[in-house]
Amino acid sequence: METQRITTRVETSEPRFATYPRPGRPDAPHVLMVVLDDVGFAQLGCFGSGIATPNIDRLAAQGLRYHRFHVTSVCSATRAALLTGRNHHAVGMGVTQEAALGFPGYTGRIPRSAAGLARVLKDHGYNTLAVGKWHLAPKNEYSAAGPFDRWPLGQGFERYYGFLGAETSQWAPELVRDNTHVEPPYTPEEGYHLTEDLVDQAIRMIQDQQQAESRKPFFLYFAPGAAHAPHQVTEEWVEPYRGAFDDGWEAWRRRTFERQVAEGIVPTGTELPERPPWIPDWETLPDDQRRLFARYMEVFAGFVTHTDHHLGRLFASLEERGIADDTMVMVLSDNGASAEGGVTGTLNEAAGWLGMGEDVEESIARIDDIGGPDAYNHYPFGWAWSGNTPLRLWKRYAWLGGVRTPLVVRWGDRLVGHGGVRPQFCHAVDLYATVLDAAGIEPPEAVDGVTQQPVEGRSLLPSFAEPEAAEHRLVQYFEMFGSRGIYEDGWMAVTDHVANQFDERSHLVGSTDFDADRWSLFDLAEDFSEARDVAAEHPERVRRMEALWWAEAGRNQVLPLFEFPASMAHLHPGEFPPPSVGTYAPGGGPVQECQLPALLGGFELTAYVDLPAGGAHGIITAIGDRHGGWATYLLDGRLTAAVALLDGTTRLVAPDPVPVGEHVLSVRYEPGREPRLVLAVDGADVAQAPLPGLLFFPNLVTSGAGLLVGRDRGIAVTSDYRPPFAFTGTLSRVELRSGRPGARPDRSAQRRMAVAGD
Repeated sequence: METQRITTRVETSEPRFATYPRPGRPDAPHVLMVVLDDVGFAQLGCFGSGIATPNIDRLAAQGLRYHRFHVTSVCSATRAALLTGRNHHAVGMGVTQEAALGFPGYTGRIPRSAAGLARVLKDHGYNTLAVGKWHLAPKNEYSAAGPFDRWPLGQGFERYYGFLGAETSQWAPELVRDNTHVEPPYTPEEGYHLTEDLVDQAIRMIQDQQQAESRKPFFLYFAPGAAHAPHQVTEEWVEPYRGAFDDGWEAWRRRTFERQVAEGIVPTGTELPERPPWIPDWETLPDDQRRLFARYMEVFAGFVTHTDHHLGRLFASLEERGIADDTMVMVLSDNGASAEGGVTGTLNEAAGWLGMGEDVEESIARIDDIGGPDAYNHYPFGWAWSGNTPLRLWKRYAWLGGVRTPLVVRWGDRLVGHGGVRPQFCHAVDLYATVLDAAGIEPPEAVDGVTQQPVEGRSLLPSFAEPEAAEHRLVQYFEMFGSRGIYEDGWMAVTDHVANQFDERSHLVGSTDFDADRWSLFDLAEDFSEARDVAAEHPERVRRMEALWWAEAGRNQVLPLFEFPASMAHLHPGEFPPPSVGTYAPGGGPVQECQLPALLGGFELTAYVDLPAGGAHGIITAIGDRHGGWATYLLDGRLTAAVALLDGTTRLVAPDPVPVGEHVLSVRYEPGREPRLVLAVDGADVAQAPLPGLLFFPNLVTSGAGLLVGRDRGIAVTSDYRPPFAFTGTLSRVELRSGRPGARPDRSAQRRMAVAGD
């Protein structure tokens, strides 16, 4: 490097000014990547659906549709592939964040050797923005203590607004702005809905960036919660679909298939596979069940149309700023339609995927709750099957119904044949390479001194300009929860492995043995829908493709194969083990579920309060809501506890109001053969009740909900109160201690502790 001349005077010294990085191409596009959630191959209008998505359809008419685009079949894994350009196991994301294991392909932690798209673009002059679902940080890192390396800002984004977990309520989400937990700007009663808020934030981010420096390109990663469960939307969006699904999933699938063939989304000659026996025959269902199941789908359809409407506002904002043609827009789904609602659907999605759904009769009685804040609903898996028309199976599986989803691309006149359908086989990893190619950026060999892993993705730009461009991806493996598949030059081999599932009686059905799995074979050039298994006709090809799968598995850290639930013993414990005791005070943000003392083996919550004359009321602690969570509060002066489990709510109330003055209030969970919940005031038990079921809150894990002290927010745990229901006495602190409660502490000692702590 040439020496800079510095003398004693400015006039004779040589200035050198700081430079800013720029993309490799002066016409590098803005990039908007929209990642929908659990939207199947046939659930957008431009892919043959009867669900109205006029704004995405308009985007497709101005751009291209890829009908052989592939993903990984679950959320976190696909997002990791999209943002790193590498296969999901190769970057430690073999499953979802909630199931991170102690093996290289399943750490749940993207390594520094796989710098993401946002980081690479930022290093080349882009502003990088992320809005919506993240699901790429381990759940034990969601707290205010981080670490923040795997939050969006730690992965190269400069701005973030959204939620960290797998899912969240559309009415009362768990939100983060940049690196700080925040609350929604208004309440469900005031008309809040997450999708609307996310679009508002995205539009504002683009406006601020462009008004500050319109010459800089931006990358906006926009990932709404839709259409992942809970399917929630106001009734005005559901009403247009009244009766639209009354003739059932088979009829809807046939109509969709006819549209797909007519519109060229599915090749002529494609065979529509028959309904598998585990999906109920609609015509044999009782009338009240058909009405219930149709209602579930009406709400889902309204949810999708509502999402499309607000995406339309985002697309319109690009046009209003005059940058629509200069923005590469990509719309895709992270996996096929989800079957996690089970055979009959559920009002509590977390209960559904654990096989603990409510009785159909109970759901029928609550049919009007579906879609609203009182339900956390998911449709029956017959709708997932039809939502992936003409493909078989769904999310979590290596069959095309799980790994093939819509892809729509628009980029002004850089595309040839607007409205066309592209046939090239492509994968989520390819979008990373496509964006860098469009911006004129080479994947870096090292970032922050760390040598980078090879990029698996290949650019789709040749197919933008040439409809018949040669395929760039001749081999691609698939694996999820033991379901395995391999694509090779037009052929697809896939196993019949079925991980643990639940039957119509919510009984666990054991998984098949890996060694007993059978490989099917499909000639995708002639069989778009995997309808005709030709394994018996080509045994040598099957053996060769199985061997190829094992080779790809070894190269990409797929092994050992993951099998639920035996593999749960290898779940990552986090940076620190859970504390045995925690102390919390009012006024702070939520304390994440994963940072709290463990509850399953018993716990005691102790609150130190001072009640004014006239009594007090309000929340002592609350976490979650009526779909899963627990709260302790004073109601009419009486100590009260409510626990909302997957299969019902237990509510316990002390017989007498707590007197004026200082007191120690406690709630105990005592597990065992007859588990019970106990209330105590100043060390004396005042009420108890059996607590049926397992004290387990899976929705707190997937949503990232946290414990609040002295108030609640969003949706209440019970109908006893409406948030925030702030505590009106003096609450100095609460202590939460895990383990089976022992002898009750002496009241006088507790009083001294309370005074010392003030």
